[in-house]
Amino acid sequence: PTSAQLSAVPHSGRFRYTLDNNLLTTEQRQFYEDNGYLLIKKLVSDEDIERFRKEFTRICKREVKPPGVMIMKHESLKSQFGQSENVVNKVQDFQEDEELFRYCTLPEVLKYVECFTGPNIMAMHTMLINKLPDSDQQTFLHPMHQDLHYFPFRPASRIVCAWTAMERAHEDNGCLVVQPGTHKTTLKPHDYPQWEGKTNKLFHGLLDEDEKIPKVHLVMEKGDTVFFHPLLIHGSGINRTSGFRKSISCHFASSECHYIDVKNTTQEHLEKELEEMVRKKYNATSVELKDIWNFRARLVQGERINL
Repeated sequence: PTSAQLSAVPHSGRFRYTLDNNLLTTEQRQFYEDNGYLLIKKLVSDEDIERFRKEFTRICKREVKPPGVMIMKHESLKSQFGQSENVVNKVQDFQEDEELFRYCTLPEVLKYVECFTGPNIMAMHTMLINKLPDSDQQTFLHPMHQDLHYFPFRPASRIVCAWTAMERAHEDNGCLVVQPGTHKTTLKPHDYPQWEGKTNKLFHGLLDEDEKIPKVHLVMEKGDTVFFHPLLIHGSGINRTSGFRKSISCHFASSECHYIDVKNTTQEHLEKELEEMVRKKYNATSVELKDIWNFRARLVQGERINL
């Protein structure tokens, strides 16, 4: 069973996943409706990206320690490189780092986010990804998945991810791969893929991937930003280059969304895993999924209603 029923109110009759606004053209809205994603070229400035890059380096070197931030590392490289960006695959939950959180408040990003969420906007899940060079082990291959698997709030159509390339992203360095149109499906069962020793914590993937659905590699230039639906099936390949492929992203949701109980759904095992991780990290006796998301969530625009 799944709790991913889409309950978006249709707007203008033909549009289910976008809201009436003066920003998106009819063609852009139709593209998102049909495909579940929309790519906007050169949305974030080089200056902003450079500031995010510098702050990422400071976090890696432990020059700043934002509360709640989760630093994902490739443990086997620590002896070789110590505290540096050469070992950090991801900085997650940076909502308390004012410099990185600026990404979630950029007017040029929020004006697009509002087309999907409406005016009351929460930043729910933040990440700066530093895809490490990885030709042999395939450690940082992220299997095809739906982001809604991680989220205990609905409706899905009032959630959107903004993902910005911090340098050119292409097939060789592990760009995003999407299956257009899959946002119209339901939430599917996920778990760890059967790749021996090649799986990062919480890198869940679809248990039953339909190879017949065409895949599109999203080649993006620095500053390009893709907005996509949380049911869109997507992933990323391995980085076969010697450099790093950085991107910064935030999942936004309307604050009018509501939390759901994931018991007896395909998300229940994820809830247990997350709660266990948080209990260990903070030495907490009891913690609920809703508490974890309340801690991660931060209002960026409008009024905080439910989330």
